[in-house]
Amino acid sequence: MKRASLVIKDIQNDVYNKILNDVYVDSSLIPHQKERYIQAIEKFISLYGDKDIEVYSTPGRSEVCGNHTDHQHGEVLAAAINLDIIAIVAYHDSHIKILSDDYDIHAIEIDDLKKKEEELETSEGLIRGVCARYLELGYKIGGFEAYMTSEVLQGSGLSSSAAFEVIVGTVLSGLYNQMSIDPVTIAQVGQYSENVYFGKPCGLMDQCACSVGSLIHIDFKDNNHPIVEKVDVDFSQFEHSLCIVDVHASHADLTDDYASIPFEMKKVAEFFGKEFLRDVNEKDFYNQLPEVRKATNDRAVLRTIHLFEENKRVQKAVQALKENNFDVFKNTVKASGQSSFKYLQNIYSNHDTDNQAVSIAIALSEELLKEYGVCRVHGGGFAGTIQAFVKDEFVETYKKEIEKYFGEGSCHILKVRKYGGMKVL
Repeated sequence: MKRASLVIKDIQNDVYNKILNDVYVDSSLIPHQKERYIQAIEKFISLYGDKDIEVYSTPGRSEVCGNHTDHQHGEVLAAAINLDIIAIVAYHDSHIKILSDDYDIHAIEIDDLKKKEEELETSEGLIRGVCARYLELGYKIGGFEAYMTSEVLQGSGLSSSAAFEVIVGTVLSGLYNQMSIDPVTIAQVGQYSENVYFGKPCGLMDQCACSVGSLIHIDFKDNNHPIVEKVDVDFSQFEHSLCIVDVHASHADLTDDYASIPFEMKKVAEFFGKEFLRDVNEKDFYNQLPEVRKATNDRAVLRTIHLFEENKRVQKAVQALKENNFDVFKNTVKASGQSSFKYLQNIYSNHDTDNQAVSIAIALSEELLKEYGVCRVHGGGFAGTIQAFVKDEFVETYKKEIEKYFGEGSCHILKVRKYGGMKVL
């Protein structure tokens, strides 16, 4: 640890430039990150004093392939991105106290970790849940004071909530467990906290991608023991950036649309006496497809076809990256997007066909990109964002042109980051 004011001087004197370039994967971002870190440390000093500190970071994530597969125990390829939460942290004897940007989170006493109904859907509940689960698993916990600031875009499918859970777990790993807690365990603890203490059912993809870093392949066949494989490639060698375009369409009144996807898939699974489609034999499905149509509906059948093929596409994309075959990878991502449009049908709501912003964004992007990249829906669909892998040489052109339609600042140029939750300084 080092005194906060001395860390500021080191940042000003370019001591950490190499580290920042390594973490954020873009040398042009170093001046911004230096200023961001300095401002965060100054804010910490104003809150808690000029103490010995450590600095932690957890990235947001992007789903690359595997659209709506995890809830059926399927397979997913996800990536950590170079937008993150950073935490300026110092030890405290008895409580965890966090100011997150302008949100003042109430202090959590570490000797009081029972679930509290009044903390459902709160940050306090998430922190308390992480601590409680660590104790159950036999890890050490303790208090700390922190100022956190986030660049992970909220409401964009980049998983700001998962990044928060993971950074709390990573700080506790660093301060009290010598950074020895496995990243997958940190992710599982975050999921537990969100399920039990926050009160929101969620899968494990978001937390895993934020915690492990780089590109990860997750197989959820055994949801209690998912197989998490880090796809060990240097993504920068492919000379492509990940662009997320916000189409500025509201998520309001889409709950039924989202819920219909797992509902219909499970209806097909139930036809075969299974709870999840992952356990249904694909040949049996096609052999009995007429009967399945009668027992469910045609959209459920199409969504099931998407699920079977999407699991295969994830495997194909992972293998392509391992073989450094980026063209096959891009074609697989494009095929995933086409399947989401035609078969999964989560590009617009069939209750509101007048509004199809995601469809328009995809159509415009395909016309703009041609041989310079590929695009697909991002995340849950129906509204929100699209994703595009764009050649670095064309990124600025794509950003300029797509923002003519969706407004200045709607296109976010990102890089795949090789680190998950980590101690930066």
